[in-house]
Amino acid sequence: MKTKKSHRSVGLNKHWIAGKAMRKSIGLALSGLLLAGAVQAAPLKIDPKRSRIQVDAKATGHAFTGTLEDYEAKVDGDVSTLLPQSFVLKWTFDDLKTGEADRDQEMLKWLGSAKPAGSFRFTKTWEKDGKHFAMGNLTIHGVSKAIAFPYTVEKDGEWVTIDGAVQLDYTDFSLPIVRSMAIMTVKPELKVRFHLVGKL
Repeated sequence: MKTKKSHRSVGLNKHWIAGKAMRKSIGLALSGLLLAGAVQAAPLKIDPKRSRIQVDAKATGHAFTGTLEDYEAKVDGDVSTLLPQSFVLKWTFDDLKTGEADRDQEMLKWLGSAKPAGSFRFTKTWEKDGKHFAMGNLTIHGVSKAIAFPYTVEKDGEWVTIDGAVQLDYTDFSLPIVRSMAIMTVKPELKVRFHLVGKL
């Protein structure tokens, strides 16, 4: 003998099917948002001709600036927010030129190597009082230290510009005070400035 399904049973089935479809739609929408967020990351192709990394130093009676003429920079950023997601910078100090060959050679001796290397690896970024800050590990003379500094990011058409500066004390990296003939001293406090320009 055949039994008839009650209207209540049919209604419950319809609600269950509708609920299942809605849950599926929400799941697909969330997946789409996650995928959309994932594809926002893109590498920033640094243009060396437009970029510069410099170090300001003060010595007895004068000041001088060293310019890093060659380096390797790998930067990934979020296309929508322009915030960095990864940043690795590598260089050798024989590419840091101060405008005086003798001083450059003395610097290499002071660093204890003919081709001493340095690196910086970004770890995180945050915002405070309307300013952006970054933190990372700076390695010099085999010593790694965490440093933090403010930075700005601007976009003009397809070009992205990142500017920032950080104060360092070279004695924090197990380097001695620079003295020449006991009359000239390079102060431990250094200022590193960077101006990186590239395309996303």
